[in-house]
Amino acid sequence: MPEPTASFTFTVHHTDGHARHGAFGTPHGAVETPAFMPVGTHGAVRGLTVHDVARAGGRLMLSNAYHLYLRPGDEAVRALGGLHAFTRWDGPMLTDSGGFQVFSLAKLRAVQEEGVEFRSHLDGSLHQYTPERVMQIQRNIGADVIMQLDELLAGGADLSTSRAAMERSLRWLVRCRDEFARLTREGRAPLRLASARPPTAPPLAHEEAARDEVAPPQALFPIVQGGTHPALRVASVRGILDTDDWIGIAIGGLSVGEAKPAMYDTVATCEAQLPADRPRYLMGVGFPDDLLECVARGVDLFDCVAPSRMGRDGTAFTPDGKVQVRRSDFRFDRRPLVDGCACEACTHYDRAFLRHLFVAHEPLGPRLLALHNVAFVLSLMAQARAHIASGTFTAWHTEWLTRYRAADGVDEHPSVPTVTDD
Repeated sequence: MPEPTASFTFTVHHTDGHARHGAFGTPHGAVETPAFMPVGTHGAVRGLTVHDVARAGGRLMLSNAYHLYLRPGDEAVRALGGLHAFTRWDGPMLTDSGGFQVFSLAKLRAVQEEGVEFRSHLDGSLHQYTPERVMQIQRNIGADVIMQLDELLAGGADLSTSRAAMERSLRWLVRCRDEFARLTREGRAPLRLASARPPTAPPLAHEEAARDEVAPPQALFPIVQGGTHPALRVASVRGILDTDDWIGIAIGGLSVGEAKPAMYDTVATCEAQLPADRPRYLMGVGFPDDLLECVARGVDLFDCVAPSRMGRDGTAFTPDGKVQVRRSDFRFDRRPLVDGCACEACTHYDRAFLRHLFVAHEPLGPRLLALHNVAFVLSLMAQARAHIASGTFTAWHTEWLTRYRAADGVDEHPSVPTVTDD
């Protein structure tokens, strides 16, 4: 990587099978792994404050460069001090480039070798998304970890289509790397904002031009693509490793409708090829069973909107599977959602009151359940780390999944749902 790597470190402390307990060091502190990233698409986890996330055990947050580019604008985020200052989150942050959003805008975009042309879902305005522009946007936003622009396909894409997208993603990676290096070497372009700050407001970051043009230390992660085709995944990893010496590597193109066994097999295929001394980030995966299955296959970092979104819809994660709090049998149930859960929903309220909040359409209900689900998956990752460290992970995760799936009535081999933005 052209960026100095002293600010980024990764250490594996313990292993149990393929599962790893480690620490990923960033300019904003270290993250114990395996770790789940709550998703603040627009800079905030919907309905929660950054203090809620921190108290629930969150250490690393994800925001989306595509959405921040459209609103309030990447240059506005930069002028306001960068993503950390803008959101008031003082821990490590990651931005996704927007490849998934481009994928989900199939009727509004055209993918070409130069990049992606798309119309904003907000106002229909036309935009060009190239690897170079994506690097400029993410260097402006200023997260610790930023992602390459890649081409994402729906689950079940055929071999030829998957190969073309994987190879294009590799070509785009080279362009991302080169632009990242240029911005590191030459600095960011001066900001020219359309509107000025009020005269009595604190100064904006770009008013110290020389300092502002130097981007903060950031790590660029490449993304492994190739659908569910093992040979393509192997070729993608090899192409990535031949391109540069990366601080960490992401696995993309999963949780987009493929069968769960295919997702698990694909993760295992990638794990066998990826360097053991770098963090591995599986994009868009966040259901409890999928998290544990993929920790067992050597993944270190995860993100997904599913926990907070399902909570807002009234579905709570529990060790006994998912439960819908609107159920009539909760009307007189004085038990907490989950015994021993330290979240506010479980320590202060019972199932009867939570059900009432949803039936009465009180906004507190979705907020409490979103907080519970985020706390639940963060706690699950903390338990996984402890069991890996003690050498009991393999037995524990098997028992946990058996209980979760039996109580939930979960088919072990359904398709992985595609979870769109929050």
